Amino acid sequence: MRFDDVVLASLHAVEATHRVPTADLEAELSAHLPRLGLLPGTLEALSGITARRFWDADVQPSDAATKAARGAIEDAGVAPDRIGVLINTSVCRDYIEPSTACLVHGNLGLSEECLNFDLSNACLGFLNGMDLVAQMIERGQVDYGLVVDGESSRFVVEKTLERLRAPDATPQTFRDNIATLTLGSGAAAAVLTRSALAPDGHRFGGLVSLAASQHNQLCRGQVDWMKTDTTGLLSAGLELATRTWAKAEEELEWSADALDHAVMHQVSKPHTEHLARTLGLDLARIPVIYPEHGNVGPASVPMTLAKAAAEGRVRAGDRVALMGIGSGLNCAMAEVIW
Repeated sequence: MRFDDVVLASLHAVEATHRVPTADLEAELSAHLPRLGLLPGTLEALSGITARRFWDADVQPSDAATKAARGAIEDAGVAPDRIGVLINTSVCRDYIEPSTACLVHGNLGLSEECLNFDLSNACLGFLNGMDLVAQMIERGQVDYGLVVDGESSRFVVEKTLERLRAPDATPQTFRDNIATLTLGSGAAAAVLTRSALAPDGHRFGGLVSLAASQHNQLCRGQVDWMKTDTTGLLSAGLELATRTWAKAEEELEWSADALDHAVMHQVSKPHTEHLARTLGLDLARIPVIYPEHGNVGPASVPMTLAKAAAEGRVRAGDRVALMGIGSGLNCAMAEVIW
């Protein structure tokens, strides 16, 4: 769907507090590497991830999301009581209930008339949240919408390392769990509105998506584990991305040469490079954060865009593709005119 009058008024990212090198994670497995079929340095070599970030152990996803949201609201220069909807899109949650959105809403002291809820769609949540808010703005339901995301990977990574140290862990156990060890922590938030309310905002042009839910068993996760068929997920994801790209070419008038930047959901080096080659994208146009942040789930795309903009890499008028593939499988591709 294309949008005529929606802009990104602000985008704010927050890095988690503690830098955790991949070498430190591997050191916790040093006595078990032979049994797992690994050589020293394997994890970083396979993923291209040098480090990731963790929050303090007592920081909840709502705390991280709230911090990013406060930054986004301040950057947008909007009064909090004008926000009509808040959507939390994180994979990580404080509780099963109440919603994390409800906790963030309370932390921010937003209006009782501000609709708030969680939207869950694996690593595509933030893009889906932007799409839904844009639809609400376009039809005049709200003037301002806030999309937030706070991810914390500390617990699941620690439980995975514990699992890999168990006497019955095998090379297959490592293959099933390697994707979990790429996870990082972080937070992001965005304020969207109509162009008249933020004349200097960045136009949100639209979003397309496709599903391939026959692959819904390739990546499954709980709060303390995630089991992934990495080879199958990559293969099926590339096929789905190819079809979604064709839809974006038709509906968003995309071409590889016309886009100035492609901001991808950051999983690892192999995933990023395979997707770029498959879609014919120049790696020089793809900003990356995975080497230092790993896979930050739905926060990955907004964090990458925010960092690229802060560094001056993204400039006024640039066409920026936002894209990701999420467990399920689902694929979404959106455009922002910076």
